Amino acid sequence: MIPATPTTVDAVPAQPSDPRLLAAVEHARAAAVELAGEPAVGGYEEVRAEDEHAVTFFFAAHQPGYRGWRWAVTVAEGGSDQPVTISDTVLLPGPDALVAPAWVPWQERVRAGDLGIGDLLPSDPEDARLVPGYVASDDPAVEETAKEVGLGRIKVLSRVGREGATERWRDGDHGPTAEMAKAAPGTCASCGFYLPLAGSLRAAFGVCANEYAPADGVVVHAEYGCGAHSDVEADSGPIAPVAELVYDDGVELETR
Repeated sequence: MIPATPTTVDAVPAQPSDPRLLAAVEHARAAAVELAGEPAVGGYEEVRAEDEHAVTFFFAAHQPGYRGWRWAVTVAEGGSDQPVTISDTVLLPGPDALVAPAWVPWQERVRAGDLGIGDLLPSDPEDARLVPGYVASDDPAVEETAKEVGLGRIKVLSRVGREGATERWRDGDHGPTAEMAKAAPGTCASCGFYLPLAGSLRAAFGVCANEYAPADGVVVHAEYGCGAHSDVEADSGPIAPVAELVYDDGVELETR
């Protein structure tokens, strides 16, 4: 049932001065029904004062796909001698409405692996991982090759960028804690197929150059390892273990 004169008014800048506004609930619901149809408009829920000359009534919405939304109908009056009129009718999300997540800029939505063939991914001008190549890069190896302005790359990795890469690579599938590394006969640092990186990351990372290894062409931690280590030797022993004492039960023994 819709109350004839709702009295629940939330805290607002001003209370309506004309009592006809609060009494216009049925007039407001009729406007919502005219817009959406009777089945789509539910019961009255609350009223909020916009100012002393207008209020907004809220009615439950039975619109498919709009769970928790409400019809909001604003009524207003231009003076005590003017009729109460409908100003606006709109569908709005309620406190428990199912709504789309907040919009996130594309730079923050992109994840590793999202980039496809032909896609372009411009770097953010404020990206803390990059610094201009003509300023100090915090990497002595880079500074040795870019001492003059205009030489070398336009941008190079900053300390923040190198530390981020270090954490990802160390904790990833080719780091020292990977299951493959735990079962390996040796580490990449002692493998002949290991190509150390240049710069400050040289001591901890390199690239695997063994085409038969699972990490071929991938950055690996120096303490990572796999079964394709260069020092692995073929086992020349029998495939099946042989016991010290062998019984040949295929030969009949002579009985005396």
